[in-house]
Amino acid sequence: MSKSWKLTGLLLASSALVMPAAALAQTAPSMPPSDNVQREETVVSDQATPDVQQVDDQNAQPDISIPGAMTGQGIVVTGERRRNIEQVATQVVSVLSSADIARTGEGDIAGALGRVPGLSVVGNGFVYVRGLGDRYSLALLNGSPLPSPEPLKRVVPLDLFPASIIASSLVQKSYSVNFPGEFGGGVINLTTKAVPEESFLTLGGGIGIDSETTNQLGYTYYGSKTDWTGFDNGNRDIPPALADYLSSGQRLSQGTVDGQAIASQLVTGRNVIVQRNSHLPPNVSASITGGTSFELGGDTRLGIIASASYGNKWRTRDALQQTSNAADLSSTELNFQRVITDDRIVVNGLLGLGLEMGDNKIRLTNLYIRDTLKQARLGVGQRQTTSPTATLMQQDTAWYERQLIDSQVTGEFNFKGVSIDVRGGYANSQREAPNEFSFEYYRSNSPTDPLGQYFINRLNNGQNGSATVSYSDLNENLWSAGSDIGYRFSDLLAVTIGYAYSDTQRRTEVREFQFTAPSDFPIGVSLFRPDLLLEPAVIDAFNVALIDTNEANPVFLSKLRTNAGYGQVDLQFTPALSLNAGVRYESANQSVTPVQVFDTPTASLAGTKIDRAYWLPAATVTWEFAPKMQLRLSGSKTIARPQFRELVFQTFFDPESNRQYQGNPLLTDSQLYNAEARYEYYFARDQHISLAGFYKRLDNPIETYSTFSDNTVITSFANAPRANLYGVELEVQKYVPLETLGTAFAARRLVLIGNYTYTKSKLLVRDTDPLAIFAFSANKATDVFRDGAPLTGQSDHIANIQIGLEDEDRLSQQTFLINYASPRVTSRGASLQPDIQEKPGLTLDLVARQGFDVLGRELEIKFEARNITGQKYQEYQQSGDNIIYFNRYKLGTTVSLSASIKL
Repeated sequence: MSKSWKLTGLLLASSALVMPAAALAQTAPSMPPSDNVQREETVVSDQATPDVQQVDDQNAQPDISIPGAMTGQGIVVTGERRRNIEQVATQVVSVLSSADIARTGEGDIAGALGRVPGLSVVGNGFVYVRGLGDRYSLALLNGSPLPSPEPLKRVVPLDLFPASIIASSLVQKSYSVNFPGEFGGGVINLTTKAVPEESFLTLGGGIGIDSETTNQLGYTYYGSKTDWTGFDNGNRDIPPALADYLSSGQRLSQGTVDGQAIASQLVTGRNVIVQRNSHLPPNVSASITGGTSFELGGDTRLGIIASASYGNKWRTRDALQQTSNAADLSSTELNFQRVITDDRIVVNGLLGLGLEMGDNKIRLTNLYIRDTLKQARLGVGQRQTTSPTATLMQQDTAWYERQLIDSQVTGEFNFKGVSIDVRGGYANSQREAPNEFSFEYYRSNSPTDPLGQYFINRLNNGQNGSATVSYSDLNENLWSAGSDIGYRFSDLLAVTIGYAYSDTQRRTEVREFQFTAPSDFPIGVSLFRPDLLLEPAVIDAFNVALIDTNEANPVFLSKLRTNAGYGQVDLQFTPALSLNAGVRYESANQSVTPVQVFDTPTASLAGTKIDRAYWLPAATVTWEFAPKMQLRLSGSKTIARPQFRELVFQTFFDPESNRQYQGNPLLTDSQLYNAEARYEYYFARDQHISLAGFYKRLDNPIETYSTFSDNTVITSFANAPRANLYGVELEVQKYVPLETLGTAFAARRLVLIGNYTYTKSKLLVRDTDPLAIFAFSANKATDVFRDGAPLTGQSDHIANIQIGLEDEDRLSQQTFLINYASPRVTSRGASLQPDIQEKPGLTLDLVARQGFDVLGRELEIKFEARNITGQKYQEYQQSGDNIIYFNRYKLGTTVSLSASIKL
């Protein structure tokens, strides 16, 4: 059956680091300069992120300026331009410059980071480092922390950040104490674009198609006429009767609130009628970036940079979604074919101001990102336990608004031998999901039923159909500040001391309502489509009731306050041997508290309070035992705290996985002990090979597991007793000149970049280990976890290969990008069923960039082809020959063409 017929059938049957100061705070080992090598001095420091900028020589190493100082005059790294940043850093780092990001062709920074050794991107932009889940990854912007607009994550999804506003990205995989103690797999530090040296204005735009979506049949709904902008025109505002109820402090169950008046205002044809679109539009994008600077007299200069962009992307998934309640997966409980169409609109803006006064700098960065998802879902299937012979049709409409506002200020000052780096920031993130409607219609298929061939909805009366709506809101504020003072006593010794503070408060509210009809609800009315089924006349005439299904704990307030002091030293024992070592003392007070929103409070035990302090040491030794070769040894202790979404005893729906999540208030901190040995050989300019072995021991790691609740799979979280993780990492970067092939290849070279990471992990579970899960009868770890099982999110094998051609004299690049990740566990199976796994598989992309001179202006044309091999998405359970697909659908091949011109 063709895809169009299947879709039609469904419708008719009715989604600073920065390199620590220490990272570059060493004098590069002495090497005799050659006559043809340009030497440079780079001032570096401690907390903010390096500004990585392209230089005129495309073969040269990008310049890096890191605010903050560790020496009296600032740390001065004197080295050859040909030396790699990764080589001179005292920690294990990977840097993506603007040129590296451009070569990948990715539109957002998450996609570009997926090319870094040991990194993989899961779902909507959550980056896993060395197979560890997103909770073990730390994301910073210009050295300051970021809040997440996702109720399911504390880590911000990095696909929110367009590549156009990021100047560089640094990934540090070995811990240094100037970072927060929550360091598991690594830290990702993004640097926004810096003050320009000269004025510029760049305009860009693009168009793309998806083989599974563009000009194909999909589903949508009206919503409002301004939905294409990512902003609603007010159609989704909370209706007056519902707003009055939510602020009244009364309960619907008390009988003093007119539930029918509320219900009569909720459903309209604009928000519940799923419509067929036989020709979904292409993906489009547009951007504008500009900057300038002004001389204010003397050595003072003011710079301004601004950027704005818009993107509208469509995606349709024709997904098979199943569950099983049998231990051996021999039977299928739920079996649905569901079509999900997403319209994702991303709007963002950046405004940066920089003031340079000699060696002193002040920088203000303001960032705005709004990511909106308009989703329609239509599915047909069976539920075996309640209706084995009946057919069910489920229809959902939703609107998810994610918004991030971030303001940061940093200052770098030098005072007679002492360098001071100060930073402060405020960020607000919001997520609103109004009008999440879900309808289920029932068809008996019985020849004795007069309506057996029709879908009916008796509104939660007799399991013959249902209707629900939910409203959720998240608001999070994050204040952060810090300061570092550095002093270099000699060429052999530098010392840094610092302090960091953060205060996060998140309020989450989820209100869920169910429409319920009485037993005498007319069978003829149950044939109505959703907007007519719940129109005011029907609600009043047939006494349709509204039930508040979440009166226990609809609102939670989550807080996390940290204070940290740290000190580190950088010792240069010999020109070839250095040590970076330090210790961090970090205290944190984390709490989750149910908020009483009703006049008559309900006692609740679903709260959390974790008040802990840690000493966190770290040390890295770097030994350049031969020219261009060095060995690093590092060890550290770090922690991982439960995320808010993992603690809050609230149920959230994830539109990406089509699954519900619920927190566990009894979670506690995890502790990690990390060790790594790494060999590096920098055999030529921008060319190297590295081989590393790493080991981690995790105490009380937080793992996801699944349970069944009323035939619905609920994903939650629990501390496993212990786990070990170890692996190896190989990276090679090589350029091959092609001038021997003739004049046409005189300035061209072959680019070969590859990395491979092997990771192995296992849970250590004994029969005597306890288990702490809120409102759960099991109390033994073996009831949920299996000894020897891998950590969730960990792929044994991750590989990235880039093979391309590029011109060294002008912009001309053609690159094939190959990515492979082996299957990884997404959740422990329910009732000790086999684990739920996803299979990322192998993907092949092509990115081609070509520059032109048009009337004296720089024009860039970019062509992209993604997922050329048509890799499918598969999330499944398997026991012998029995297999259950939680999610299986075609990803589609995407092709896009974009252009930008620099005026």
